[in-house]
Amino acid sequence: MKTTLKSAIAVLVALPSMALASTWTVDPAHSSAEFSVKHMMVTNVKGSFNIKDGTVNLDDKDVTKSTVEATLDAASVNTANAKRDEHLRAPDFFDTAKYPTITFKSKKVEKAGEGKLKVSGDLTMHGVTKPVVLDVTGPTKESKDPWGNTRTGVEATTKLNRKDFGLTYNTALETGGVAVGEEVSVTLDLSLTKKADAAAATKK
Repeated sequence: MKTTLKSAIAVLVALPSMALASTWTVDPAHSSAEFSVKHMMVTNVKGSFNIKDGTVNLDDKDVTKSTVEATLDAASVNTANAKRDEHLRAPDFFDTAKYPTITFKSKKVEKAGEGKLKVSGDLTMHGVTKPVVLDVTGPTKESKDPWGNTRTGVEATTKLNRKDFGLTYNTALETGGVAVGEEVSVTLDLSLTKKADAAAATKK
């Protein structure tokens, strides 16, 4: 009897904290992963990857205890130029036959001002894992879409050096410099649905 009573009390004590934790899944149909890199030292070429999946475990009581994981489809790289995209999939760049995904797994979440976060974690790309820091705006206020899904959104940005991930291919220019810049700007716009609503998330 005493054991049963203790167990019941433990459950009651745990309920408030459980209610303040929620799991959210990335809705790939309404999210984007984009990048920008300097081309010929004069313009920025922009591209994107399809998001395969992602999960945010949000601690509503203490956001710094939240976690994030996401996976991108490397072979989906799209810069609106078929020949260039084919080259990007080849061993010179992403070598997508050998490294089909790009993944991120958070290790630390910090507050960075009103509605701002810094999310530190490991980015694995081209078989190389390096630490990166995402500057995050959000999550936005929760809302219901027309199909009953509870949604929120975040925007995350970062800059990285592609050479850190073994993406070293380049061509020297006669006028000096190189054809492809080393610094890459990354922007993630993520639409998130509460896990209980995920089954209906693909509805438009």
